[in-house]
Amino acid sequence: MKKVLLLSTGGTIAAVLGDDGLVPALRADELVDLVPELAGICAVECRSILNLDSTNMGPDDWKFIATSIMDDLDLYDGIVVSHGTDTMAFTASMLSFMLVNVDKPVVLTGSQVPLVEPGSDGRRNIVDAFSVAASGRPGVFVVFSGKVIKGCRAVKVHSARLDAFSSVNQAEAGRVEGATVSFRDPPRPAAGPKRLEVAMDDRVFLLKLVPGVDAGIVDYLREKGYRGIVIEGFGAGGVPNSRQDLLKAIRRAVDSGVTVCITTQCLYDGCDIGIYDVGIAAGRAGAVSTFDMTPEAVVTKLMWVLGHTGDPEAIQRMMLENYCGEIDMGFRSRLTAIMRGPV
Repeated sequence: MKKVLLLSTGGTIAAVLGDDGLVPALRADELVDLVPELAGICAVECRSILNLDSTNMGPDDWKFIATSIMDDLDLYDGIVVSHGTDTMAFTASMLSFMLVNVDKPVVLTGSQVPLVEPGSDGRRNIVDAFSVAASGRPGVFVVFSGKVIKGCRAVKVHSARLDAFSSVNQAEAGRVEGATVSFRDPPRPAAGPKRLEVAMDDRVFLLKLVPGVDAGIVDYLREKGYRGIVIEGFGAGGVPNSRQDLLKAIRRAVDSGVTVCITTQCLYDGCDIGIYDVGIAAGRAGAVSTFDMTPEAVVTKLMWVLGHTGDPEAIQRMMLENYCGEIDMGFRSRLTAIMRGPV
């Protein structure tokens, strides 16, 4: 029988009602005791490593979780991490970069309703997560509501619905139905030996543009010492360049050694700053397009990349390298086809 380790970090799945609302309280062994079905899937061991509402999860915690996983990975067939849903996508993305060439399943899951409550989705999610962890399929995944999602593609799209997560700009990696785990594609061979790479620089800011934004905010972030700025542009990645001209501020930031990446406020399809004037001008100012990566993946990957190099050319190359999933370069061709209309 496969042997799987549960590392609990808190979150709603471990929450109970306190004096001021829900708070994480259950230990890992208490979570396992509430899901006796696990005994029929694998041999379970468990350890509590954190006890946080994921709103309070931060970069140091990502390092700690990644290190805890790698410390025990050789002893188990897979590892499940129970985690709060609110920042699970950030943690899953960062683990996708820190656990390089991971050779076993690392599965994050949680719940929208505490496990102690009647009708909690936590029971199903835990069972599904352990099933994926026992499958032998290597990789970092989020398992939620029957979906198996690559860690760098998961986004929380519902604050209350039980199917909280979607796989954005890439099909789900697989599904769990009953006791059956099915994956969409065969596994890919590892590019090299697994290793832990936790070096990072968390001085990265995600800036969501609004109409009329003051360009001085970019200068402020540069002056505050941020080494990376991720700009959520409009549509395909548009950045204002007339009434509120951000381009000079972007150029000042880039010239001072700050990496500026452009993503989109749109959930699906990604960005390409090579289409419209308002994107091309941002590229000429030194900004980097991130194509179809999720904002969570862009932010965490930029933190990770900045922890490994300060060379601008190397940063741009590493941001677009295929470390965690395919980068879809087809945005422009899809847009062109739409503009041309049916043939």
